[in-house]
Amino acid sequence: MNRFNLYLRLVRLDKPIGSLLLLWPTLVALWIASGGVPDWRLLAIFTIGTVLMRSAGCAINDFADRDFDRHVKRTAERPLTAGLIAPWEALAAAAALALASFLLIVPLNMLVWQLSVVALIVAASYPYFKRFFALPQAYLGIAFGFGIPMAFAAVQGEVPTVAWWLLAANVFWTLAYDTEYAMVDRDDDVKIGIRTSALTFGRFDVVAVMACYAISLALQMAAGWSLGLRGGFIAGLMAAAACALYHYFLIRERDRMRCFAAFRHNNWFGAAVFAGVVLDYALR
Repeated sequence: MNRFNLYLRLVRLDKPIGSLLLLWPTLVALWIASGGVPDWRLLAIFTIGTVLMRSAGCAINDFADRDFDRHVKRTAERPLTAGLIAPWEALAAAAALALASFLLIVPLNMLVWQLSVVALIVAASYPYFKRFFALPQAYLGIAFGFGIPMAFAAVQGEVPTVAWWLLAANVFWTLAYDTEYAMVDRDDDVKIGIRTSALTFGRFDVVAVMACYAISLALQMAAGWSLGLRGGFIAGLMAAAACALYHYFLIRERDRMRCFAAFRHNNWFGAAVFAGVVLDYALR
């Protein structure tokens, strides 16, 4: 395998699901902040920036977890873990991607710059939270959702209260789908001593996942309603709720592959919410 393909695997560009899970809430924030008419340049900046920062986060995560991943079936063949690339290469790739992402926001305002620094710190520190924090997926939700306040800052020059409500909703959504993901690796995580929400929730994991979906949808409903979003937005949330219900039937038996399928299906949950926002503004 050539070096280029190894780097693609390192930063997960061969697996776009992670980028999509970050992108949907960022696009929702851009649409809402712009009153349904986002600037195409901001759309390009935040779309490309989201992919770059997610890729940088993957490289940092693999560097931090390189001694753990070899003991997990799903991650044992990752390029860094398998010794196909060196640790310094992962750090160099992460730095280059983060720098490229920052260069994209240089034309934007100072508040966006400041928030980007916080976002980078949160993303870089997330892998180490799994060492001691009982719900690292909640911290991941902050990292995955920081495009929300940044989008509002880029459009409005401030971060209104509704942006923080949407970020909180993203934290609970991330808790839901990343717990499903953690349920896949539960046995391996017990052996190596990594903390995950699947282990913390224990036998209540399925209930916890569904509760997190419900809280996320309720927070998004409250945020949208306060902004006057109605028919199209509610339809989008109902479609997302149907996705969450489908996930219950996938994860209730805790089968590894079905839990992974539920995790991947969250792309449609996020897409449904975004489609609802777009539809609501389009119908005005």
